[in-house]
Amino acid sequence: MPIRASVAVVSGALALSALAVPAAHAADGGSSYRSEIAKVFAQHTSGEAAISAAPAPEGDLGVSFSDFKIAKVIKVGTTAPVSAVVSYQLTYGADVDVDADSFLSFAGIYRGDFDDPSAGQGGDEPATCVATSATTATCKGAIDIDPTEVDPEFRLRNWQAGTWHAAAVALDVKAGKSSTQSDLATTLVQRNSRLTVNAAPEPVKKGLTLTVTGKLSRANWETRKYAGYTDQSVKLQFRKKGSSTYTTLKTIKSNSTGDLKTTTTASVDGYYRFAFAGTSTTPAVNATGDFVDVQ
Repeated sequence: MPIRASVAVVSGALALSALAVPAAHAADGGSSYRSEIAKVFAQHTSGEAAISAAPAPEGDLGVSFSDFKIAKVIKVGTTAPVSAVVSYQLTYGADVDVDADSFLSFAGIYRGDFDDPSAGQGGDEPATCVATSATTATCKGAIDIDPTEVDPEFRLRNWQAGTWHAAAVALDVKAGKSSTQSDLATTLVQRNSRLTVNAAPEPVKKGLTLTVTGKLSRANWETRKYAGYTDQSVKLQFRKKGSSTYTTLKTIKSNSTGDLKTTTTASVDGYYRFAFAGTSTTPAVNATGDFVDVQ
């Protein structure tokens, strides 16, 4: 069974929720191992032992984190789970054994301030860490986001779209020690976007008017449906048949339901599309070009 390594907001600390322990980690027989994990997590969720927010590593395990890499943008729709790969480097003392069954490391992302985050997401499995020297290791894991999550602690809300910060944790559950470091990187968690286009009539005589319609929509994480993205600037672009380059003809705005409508004059055969540049909460998207035969 996988560990659900989720970043949670508990007493101003970045805590990990262990919902299950994989047999591969339970080398000492299961129940005592789970007990040790529970003690460590309880320490991190208590007000007295909560780790304070700081760019430098905090904790008593003596592990620091560097070279943290994560996708610049994580696009999340309404139904399909999304997994973003993360990697980072650990630096530690000679008393830390990353190969031990009792050693675990996780990455997570949080929104807002680390000392009082408004939301958090993590991975469904611990990171895989491989020692590269006596005091360093490289780790690879994932941030797993499920837009159908029903747990209120991890369910996405529309207002959470935008900039999230990365943090990482290293645990020695046998020794009851840990290290945490925040502000390792940033990523944009965005509401996935869709854009359509239709140019009519087809075919059309040269010099006549073409009406181009479409719709700009984005994921609504609360209703789990796509809804129109209103009052957004969208470019109408044209690519001549045989060319690979689109040229912008004009810029219009989506209406109150995300619909788009404009006109242009037909001149030569080619493809029409709408193009949206994106915002901090919604990714850029281009409609698939609609070919028009000009006679």
